[in-house]
Amino acid sequence: MDMAVGIIIGAAFTAIVNSLVSDLINPIISLFMGGIDFGSKFINLTDGSYATLAAAQEAGAATFNYGMFINAVIEFLIIAFVVFMLVRSVNKLKDAAVKKEEAAPSAPPADIALLTEIRDALKKK
Repeated sequence: MDMAVGIIIGAAFTAIVNSLVSDLINPIISLFMGGIDFGSKFINLTDGSYATLAAAQEAGAATFNYGMFINAVIEFLIIAFVVFMLVRSVNKLKDAAVKKEEAAPSAPPADIALLTEIRDALKKK
């Protein structure tokens, strides 16, 4: 059940990151780089000339879609960073819990406590 929830949340998170990259990050990068849209960058590997990637794909031309690859790399870096921060946070919580357990001294077993009392009583005599 936990794995299913993780997969569903992962798919939803991927959709959010895709939107973040295509709708927010790429337009900002495009603004600073003079209107470059990574998603539409391609190299035509066949004869002929096509104005857009969609036109080349519609004509069935072989294309090298390096713009789509750049978008995928940006999405991967965002997802990898978020997963890294999540794992780091979970590990810090685990370390804090272990340190808390180690800091609290546990009571000695009953037989050790009884032997300690007998020893102390014998010392007093």
